[in-house]
Amino acid sequence: MQCRPHCGACCIAPSISSPIPGMPNGKAAGERCIHLLEDFRCGIFNSPSRPAVCQDFTAEEMICGHSREEALLIISDLENATLSTDETKIRSNQ
Repeated sequence: MQCRPHCGACCIAPSISSPIPGMPNGKAAGERCIHLLEDFRCGIFNSPSRPAVCQDFTAEEMICGHSREEALLIISDLENATLSTDETKIRSNQ
C-alpha cells in the first residue's frame, strides 16, 4: 500500500518517544509533528535526519484503513491499547 495523499495520520496520532529534529523529546499522541506540511506530507521525508521510527513505518490497510479519518482512529486506538496503567491514569486526568 502506498501512503494516502493528504493523510498524515501517522504524523499526528501516535506518540513518538525518540527525538525528532526540532522536537528533542519526541511528540505526544495526538500532537502534530512540526515537520508535517500543510498538505499532510512529511517535510523531512527524504532527509537523513528523518527518525528511524518514521523511516521504518510502512503504510498498510490494517493500520491506515480506508480513509484519513479511519487511520487516525485506528492509530489512536492502538496507541491507547499500548499505554501502561500509569499512563492511562495520567491521560484520563488531562
